Order: sequence, then structure tokens, then C-alpha cells
Amino acid sequence: MHLANEAGAIVLVGGQSSRMGQPKTTLDFGGVPLLTRIVIELKRRFDEIVIVAAPASAGQPGIEIPGLKIIHDETAFAGPLDALGRGLDALEHGVAFACSCDLPLLNSDVAADLVAMLNDFDAVIPEVGGKLQPLHAVYRKQCARQINTLAASGEKRLTAAAGSINARRVGEADLRKIDTDLRSFLNVNRPEDYQHALKMAGIAR
Repeated sequence: MHLANEAGAIVLVGGQSSRMGQPKTTLDFGGVPLLTRIVIELKRRFDEIVIVAAPASAGQPGIEIPGLKIIHDETAFAGPLDALGRGLDALEHGVAFACSCDLPLLNSDVAADLVAMLNDFDAVIPEVGGKLQPLHAVYRKQCARQINTLAASGEKRLTAAAGSINARRVGEADLRKIDTDLRSFLNVNRPEDYQHALKMAGIAR
């Protein structure tokens, strides 16, 4: 699959970051905000990036990164399922790698490898530690229909979408073939996670 022509990327940034105690998007990672670091990494392999952010009224930090398509949730903190549906609807490409904004060690080569696994499936969803990783996954744009239907019913869990679409689940053994220590999947929810990620990246604090 030629990514520049056939796949884009979606980043969800509308969460509350309550466990971190501050917006994850602005965490310093190697001298740049975490969201900027993620966007720079994604731009290595994807030519279209859609950011799904909270409404301006939610009081979240503004996003000032050129070259992005930024859309906003209608309702603050409505959940990632609704946000993913919005991102897919806004996508120009027919396929997207979708991720959250708390993956400091994200590797776009791993994302590209997941896109290449799509074949005849509608989605590719990794499974790490027995848990699905729907925000380090690949979706066809057409998945928006099922996702939006679920969201309209009141569902907020992204994992609920996995059962309603033709998704390929990729287990840990196969994931380690493209990401030996699963660094790309490390997310930071709490301050101690952030410190751990800095150490893994060799960034002194």
C-alpha cells in the first residue's frame, strides 16, 4: 500500500487528562510538546493528518501546528468513539491509522506495517496484554457508519466497535515482529507513566 496516496492518520486529543493532572498534548518531550512530537512522527509516513479536538469552550489548549485538518467535537468529552467517527468522516483518504495523543514513543513505521495488514478487513486492531488497542489501530473510512451508529446509541467505548466491524485482531506475538518491545503502544495516563516514557526515550528530566 502506497501510504501517501491511500492512507491518512487521525489523532484524538479531546480527553480530559484527569489522571495526568495537566493536558497531555502540552507535555514536554525532547523539547517539543507531546502532540507536536506525535504529528512530526506521523508525517514521516502519512500525508494527511486529522486532529479531533475538544470544543473551544472546553478550555483545552489551542493547537497551533500548521498543515493539519482540525475538527472539533460538538460536545466536550463525549468519548473517543464519537471522536473517531468524526475523524473518519473528515478524512479524505479511504484508510486511516488512528491514535491517541498520549503515545510518546509512537513509531510511524509500526503504524505503516499495521496499514499493510488491512487486506480485505475493515480494520486492524492490535491486542497487547490481552487488551485491544483501538487507538493504535487502522480503520477504513467506511467504518464511520457503524461507529457513528454506536455512538448515537449512547455507547462510548471504542472496544465496542471491534465487534461491529470486520476487524483483524493482531496478537502480541505478531506485533513484536514489527515492534520488539512494543514501545509504540506505550501510553502515558499518569505522571509516573510520563517519567517512564522519558527514561525509555533517553530524555533526562
